[in-house]
Amino acid sequence: MNSVSESFKNNPLHFKHIIPLDFNTTLTLPDSHTWPLSLEPIDSLTHVQHEAVPVIDLTNPQAITLIRQACEKWGVFQVTNHAIPVKLLNEIEFQTKRLFALPLNQKLLAVRSPEGCTGYGLPRMSTFFSKFIWSEGFTVMGSPVDHACQLWPHDNANFCNVLVEYQKELDTLTEKILVLMFKSLGLTQEDVKWFKPNNESKPPQAVLQLNSYPVCPEPSRAMGLAPHTDSSLLTLIYQNNTSGLQVYRDNLGWVPVKPITAAVVVMVGDLMHIACNGLFKCALHRALVNKTHTRISIAHFYGPPRDVKISPCLKLVDPDHPILYRPVTWKEYLDAKAIHFNNALELIRDKNNSGCTHL
Repeated sequence: MNSVSESFKNNPLHFKHIIPLDFNTTLTLPDSHTWPLSLEPIDSLTHVQHEAVPVIDLTNPQAITLIRQACEKWGVFQVTNHAIPVKLLNEIEFQTKRLFALPLNQKLLAVRSPEGCTGYGLPRMSTFFSKFIWSEGFTVMGSPVDHACQLWPHDNANFCNVLVEYQKELDTLTEKILVLMFKSLGLTQEDVKWFKPNNESKPPQAVLQLNSYPVCPEPSRAMGLAPHTDSSLLTLIYQNNTSGLQVYRDNLGWVPVKPITAAVVVMVGDLMHIACNGLFKCALHRALVNKTHTRISIAHFYGPPRDVKISPCLKLVDPDHPILYRPVTWKEYLDAKAIHFNNALELIRDKNNSGCTHL
C-alpha cells in the first residue's frame, strides 16, 4: 500500500462527499451547489490582464533560469516542447470525455469507496466546504484495468492503454522538470538523495486524476474546484481549450491559466515548497465553470517514494533563510491535510529552526 492509499484508508469520507451531481439532468443550479456571493466574481480579473502565467519552452537554453523565476514568483508555469506526442494528448482528452459522457448510473459502477483512493467521485476537499463543487473526477493509481472493466466490461482496452502510456510519459516529464528545478537552485543529486526516479526498491508515487467541469446554468454562482494547494511535489495538468483554471498571485488576485494548444501546466506542490525551504511558492489555485463549454483536465500528482522524509535542503538554509519546516513523509502530510486542509503547512513549521536532517 502506498502513501495515498494509506492516508485515504485512515481518513474515510462520508458517502455524500463522494457522489457527484447528475449534471445531465440538472437544469438549474441547486442550493447545494450555490456558493456565497462573497467569492470574487469572474470580472474581478480585469485588472490583472496585463499579467500572465509564464510559458517556458523546454528547448530554450535559458529554461533553467526561467523555471526558477516562475517558481519563485508564481509557483506555476506552462511548458511547451515537452516531447509528449500531441496525438497522445488528444487521445487522453478523448478517453476522458468518453468516460464522463457515460450515464451517471454507469459511472457509479466504478464509484470510489469512502476509504478508497481510486475510481469515480468528488475530490476529498469537498468535506471542507458547506457547498458542493460543479465537477466530477476519476482517480487512477497504477493500472486502470479494474475500474475500466466495471465501466466497459467488453470495450476497455483503448482506455487502459492510453492511460498507462500517458502515465509513463508524465512520469518522465515530471522527473525532467524536477531535475531542472533542482539545478536552478544549485542542488546536485547528492543534495537530494531521495530523488532517484529509477530506484526499483523505492519508486516515486504518482496519481492520475481525470476531471470534468460540465456546462453550468449559473457559472457566476458555482465553483468547479475550490481554492487549494496540492500536497504533491509537482502537479502536471493538461487542459483542453476551455478556460477555467486560475492561480492566486499576491497583490493581483486570481489570474487565469489560459489554455495553450499542447502545453502542459506545471504547479509547485506543498512538498516541493518544503524541500526548497519556501523559495518556491506552492500554487493556490481553483477552477471556475462556464455556461457553454465543458472543461476537461488531466492532473498528474507526483510524490516522493514511500517513507521518505521531505525536509528543507541544508544548502538552502542560512542565517537569512532559517529552516521553515520539519521533516515529513507524503503520507504524514496527507494525513495532516485530511484534517487541516490548507492549514497543514503551518502545522509542520519548524518551531525551533533546528534539527532538520539533510535530504
